[in-house]
Amino acid sequence: MSEALLSTAPEAAAASEAPARDPLRRRIGVLGGTFDPPHIGHLWLATMAADAMDLDQVLFMPASRPPHKAGERLTRATDRLLMTRLAIAADPAFELSLIEIERPGPSYTIDSVIELAEHYDNSASLYLIMAADSLAQIDTWREPDRLLELIEWVVGPRPGVAAPDRPQLEDRFAERASRIHLLTGPSLDVSSSEIRRRVAAGHAIRYLVPRGVEEMILERGLYRRG
Repeated sequence: MSEALLSTAPEAAAASEAPARDPLRRRIGVLGGTFDPPHIGHLWLATMAADAMDLDQVLFMPASRPPHKAGERLTRATDRLLMTRLAIAADPAFELSLIEIERPGPSYTIDSVIELAEHYDNSASLYLIMAADSLAQIDTWREPDRLLELIEWVVGPRPGVAAPDRPQLEDRFAERASRIHLLTGPSLDVSSSEIRRRVAAGHAIRYLVPRGVEEMILERGLYRRG
């Protein structure tokens, strides 16, 4: 991990302009993840996306059983859910989604997007928010082409990850590449795994996570060795 917490990612591709707004449809971003724990990088990515795409709301969607982390030890879903609720409590534009926590089986994004689309019907335009490292691994996701058909993607920069290449996206997704919006701006070099390591080593995590999340981690002894 870089010693610098803040990266301006000057090499990132130019951000796409927000699509023309339909006055009858809300704009809702969807940010999924393990959130083990949620940290300021998650909040900043959601904020960047909301600002660039003129979103009315961002749903934080903790995964119950993330397929890409099969076999890894995860904090209990109820603890991750509560930490996420605490992390977003100060921002009225952020809302918690229980879709993946309540659905049995692995948490596939395509299933969640289908469920959200059915829930909102024609009352909202949905945008899937992710960082550049997730986009780089998108072909390991379930049905990525169908996913892009169903929901536009908003991709933020990630320190240490090359900025997405627009010609390569067009080669991979053809005309649907126009549904992938690339954000520019500062990115925070913070990861959940690094926070867990710091807690296990007895190091401070203040300002890496919201205060309520820090207090819960300390009070419940999460991420301590043994």
